[in-house]
Amino acid sequence: MELVAFFVIAVVAVVSALGLVLRRNPIHGALFLVVNLGCVAVLYLLLGAEFLALAQVIIYAGAIMVLFVFAIMVLIPGKEETGPDPLRSQRLLALPLGALLLFEIGLILHSSVFMGAPHPGVRPGSAAPPTAAGGIQSVGRLLLGDYLLPFEVTSVLLLAALVGVLALAKRRAG
Repeated sequence: MELVAFFVIAVVAVVSALGLVLRRNPIHGALFLVVNLGCVAVLYLLLGAEFLALAQVIIYAGAIMVLFVFAIMVLIPGKEETGPDPLRSQRLLALPLGALLLFEIGLILHSSVFMGAPHPGVRPGSAAPPTAAGGIQSVGRLLLGDYLLPFEVTSVLLLAALVGVLALAKRRAG
């Protein structure tokens, strides 16, 4: 089963990489890149590297792709859309469904993380499992403990780059 999943994900990754290279529209290329980065995250999961998969989704498919799409939208202005929005009812339905999803996530976090649910495979009354050297907990402790200052400096640099892009785009448009 794992081998079949690997081949399916590998085919999707190769097709999305080809779509990225062959598409002329930069927005479509960015969407193909998101699919490709998601496939890489799934491949990390198949290898048992949960932290790398999570970092791949959060950092690359999330933050970096937002910056790419933002830069594309600012630097390559397209045609303005006019007329009524054909997806207005779907967009209005997305708000309560998104709120319901956030509420559900909050309930799950409250019941499992904040209430101290036992680790799967740990019997009540026994010691907690030892954390792996490269596990999520140890990396999280290092990142938000010993390396908190470099982590925050990096976030401030990314914010400064975003403000710089906005200033350049405003100067170019005005």
